[in-house]
Amino acid sequence: MKNLHEKLQHIQASLKAPKGQRNKFGNYNYRSLEDIIEAAKPLLAELGAYILLSDQIVQIGERYYVQARAVLSDGVNEIVVTAYAREPLSRKGMDESQITGAASSYARKYAMNGLLAIDDTRDADATNKHEEKEDKKSTSTKVTPQGKAKEIIEQAFFSFTTEHKDECLEHFVYSKEKFTEAIIKHFKALPTRKDSIKKILETIKPEEVMVDAPQPKESKNEV
Repeated sequence: MKNLHEKLQHIQASLKAPKGQRNKFGNYNYRSLEDIIEAAKPLLAELGAYILLSDQIVQIGERYYVQARAVLSDGVNEIVVTAYAREPLSRKGMDESQITGAASSYARKYAMNGLLAIDDTRDADATNKHEEKEDKKSTSTKVTPQGKAKEIIEQAFFSFTTEHKDECLEHFVYSKEKFTEAIIKHFKALPTRKDSIKKILETIKPEEVMVDAPQPKESKNEV
């Protein structure tokens, strides 16, 4: 009979959770919490183990977080991993219960990722061979604005994030680097005049500037 750590090692090595969901804004595939749970069920049944998910609201500083726990147990011993997701102050089109529910799902997913050693790196569509070949051929050069261009971009980025603060998707943030890349994409050059700001704000869309929000690194293992 395997001990609990050996069972966990077996699950981590054998688990295959496909990325069955698609994020149309970021153009990448991802796995949902439900994808992970369904993939884990046969392995848990095989080993006589189970996973319990729970969460609670905790206050850290002046903000509220959902603290999720993923517990692997064989009925005798437990291995516990925790993860956190911060509740946004507001979310366009969602009431308070929906905001908490979204944060709960997010925290539970990342607790499961930590427990089962799942790499949640975003995938581009691997079936698009043409894009793969183009990516291999091309190299990206990071552009660092200087002087007047830097000043204008900072002003434009501030105005952009203020104007679109309610449109940023849950667990995403606006990236100044992506904002700069979008400017170059649309205008083929960095701005040099302040009257460019209005045109920039009219042209760039929120989904062009979103990136995944940094994840809290707080986690613990208990036996």
